[in-house]
Amino acid sequence: MARAAGPLPQGGAFIRGQGAISSGTSSLTIDQSSSRGVIDWHSFSIGSGNTVAFHNGAGATLNRITGGDPSWILGKLTATGGLYLINPQGILVGPSGVVSTGGRFVAATLDICNDAFINGGDALTLSGTSDARVINLGRISSSGGDVFLIARHAVVNAGTVEAPNGTAELAVGGTVLLQDSASSRQVFVQTGSEGTVVNKGPINAAQVSLQAADGNVYALAGGGTRIRATGTASRDGHVWLVADSGRVEQLGKIAASNADGSGGTVDTQAAQLTLGKRAVVDAGQWNLSTPAFSIDDVAAHALQRSLNAGTSVDVTTTGANGATGDLGVASSLRWSGPASLRLAAYHDVSVATGTTIANSGAGNLTLRADASGIDNGGSVINNGMIDWSKSTGIDSVLYDMNGSYSPGTLVANPVWSAPLYSGLVTQITGYQLVNSVTDLENVASNMAGNYALGKDIDGSNFAFVTLGVPPPEVPIMFTGQFDGMWHTISNVVPSDLAIFQDIGATGVVRDVNVNSNVSPTAPPGTLPLGAGILAFYNYGTIANVFTSGAFGTPVSNSYTEIAGLVAENDGLIARSGSSATLQGGSAAGLALTNGGTITESYTTGSVTGSERSYVSAGGLVLSNESVMYVGHGGTLIQGTITQSFVAGPVSSGTTGGSTTTGGICAPGCGGNIGSDVYWNVQTTGQSSSGGNLPASNGLTTAQMSDPASFVGWDFGPNGAWTMPPGATHPVLTWQVTGH
Repeated sequence: MARAAGPLPQGGAFIRGQGAISSGTSSLTIDQSSSRGVIDWHSFSIGSGNTVAFHNGAGATLNRITGGDPSWILGKLTATGGLYLINPQGILVGPSGVVSTGGRFVAATLDICNDAFINGGDALTLSGTSDARVINLGRISSSGGDVFLIARHAVVNAGTVEAPNGTAELAVGGTVLLQDSASSRQVFVQTGSEGTVVNKGPINAAQVSLQAADGNVYALAGGGTRIRATGTASRDGHVWLVADSGRVEQLGKIAASNADGSGGTVDTQAAQLTLGKRAVVDAGQWNLSTPAFSIDDVAAHALQRSLNAGTSVDVTTTGANGATGDLGVASSLRWSGPASLRLAAYHDVSVATGTTIANSGAGNLTLRADASGIDNGGSVINNGMIDWSKSTGIDSVLYDMNGSYSPGTLVANPVWSAPLYSGLVTQITGYQLVNSVTDLENVASNMAGNYALGKDIDGSNFAFVTLGVPPPEVPIMFTGQFDGMWHTISNVVPSDLAIFQDIGATGVVRDVNVNSNVSPTAPPGTLPLGAGILAFYNYGTIANVFTSGAFGTPVSNSYTEIAGLVAENDGLIARSGSSATLQGGSAAGLALTNGGTITESYTTGSVTGSERSYVSAGGLVLSNESVMYVGHGGTLIQGTITQSFVAGPVSSGTTGGSTTTGGICAPGCGGNIGSDVYWNVQTTGQSSSGGNLPASNGLTTAQMSDPASFVGWDFGPNGAWTMPPGATHPVLTWQVTGH
């Protein structure tokens, strides 16, 4: 890069917008009167000790250099607003150079359309063929905006870049899209150039991105933290290192934190990924994505250092570019503390012989094959040891139904106990993946197995047979574990209305959303007498399950009774709920009869009993007691409901016959209903709970919007309940956090 002549910019003239340019012995001042302006310069360099100041208010100025010289910024360049410096011959901010703007600063060798810039749209496209570089050896800062260094061939930062309230982004490509976002990264490489991004100096911003679509990104080691993202009120602390079909070498320390002090996120994405001996991430979450990966000794130490720093790590292989997509653990991983490790392979996950993965603390481990959920036969092969004997965390192993699982040596903590209402049964569990409605139906082949949803599944246009339907008389109970992994089952229309026939005493269904679209039109007498969206009978555990959509039998004189979750509960329903629109001969928000326990649950959907001579409707249940039959006799079992509420309409939906409705249950429902159970008298349309609750437990919408109304409920950081801003009722915390 040859040094340009002249200590100050030369030959400048406004070609769009208005303003004046005045010069002194060692300074140049641009007073811009329009909000946006475009200036063409013959050259734009600033000698050491010289100053160029743009007085452009809160607007922006596009500076294009038309001559044949690169720009050398060895002095001081300032702007009250945004500043764009476009020079296809290259841009260098020297060791003595200082760039300080109030708004966005862009240094690029790629050009921008004048009209698009003047119009001030949300997106600008930069493109060009120059092989010149953008290099920073000095100090670049934007007090109120962003810093973007963009080139086709190479961008190098060996100085300091600061954008405390915005993003700092370095990118190389032939075509680059520059967007305007107040909450995420703003530079996206549209056409690669096999260029290189190198960072050797400190970058401090709310969010940081280094991007080379098909080139190389080098986040090099050095003293202290070289890349630090500290979030603001509108931006989470986030760092991206992206080379989709290129190479990322991450050798130094990267830190990311949010405005509230919690850990931020670091995303590392590359076709070829190298972690150096000093690589470490100090954040809340570190996501690594690459076509295939083997965790060797160097990578293992980088992951260990990050895990020990409290950073949860997710390594995913994609199988891109013809790679196998396998993920191998060839070196031991041991860490302490609460951070979690997820190893997810496009195809197989393997742990080598003599290798140990161990945690002492509360860390979780997930080994997942077939990360894309496409039923490719993904398997988990553990030839080493999983040692959780000193951990209170959990281990989940997920593999395809048409794959295999070799458990190897598994050591659990003998004093481990499942967290309250988690639905967990064992500390270390292997699950077969359910990636489709066909897989879901295949659960029927082993109703004692352990299963997990690999992704959201849609049952539209699929004739699904209810799991455990009697062949021919006695139903087969589900006695295994079904973990939804917080995914959603939607539009499944079961042959017998419910997805499961019966959930047995040892059976567990947890962590799943079910969106129903069931409205059968069969003649009266051909439908079941009672059904729930999830199951007919529950004798086991339902935890963290939420149903939505529509479920009903609007058939004249229908005697089918409809519930949002199960027809009869004689087990545990915890931290669950329904917003489904329910209509049946009689209807209840969660269960028709409850002889078990319902706790920390709620309903918001419309519950309507209709088209019968005798109609009942209850916001949560119809009856809070059930009958247990032993031999030829029956024993009345009292149900228990605690810490729950109803906020949806409850009505008979009929103008004839006898009707009995209540905010919580049908009148005279019996059982034990706790004093911490509430209903909304305005939205339910019910002045009585239907049970033994006093009228004071019927709340107005204003009261339902106030956490103080719910006596004894935990709305704390780790509590079961959350009141979102502007909400008219609480929701379960897992519905907000997604886990």
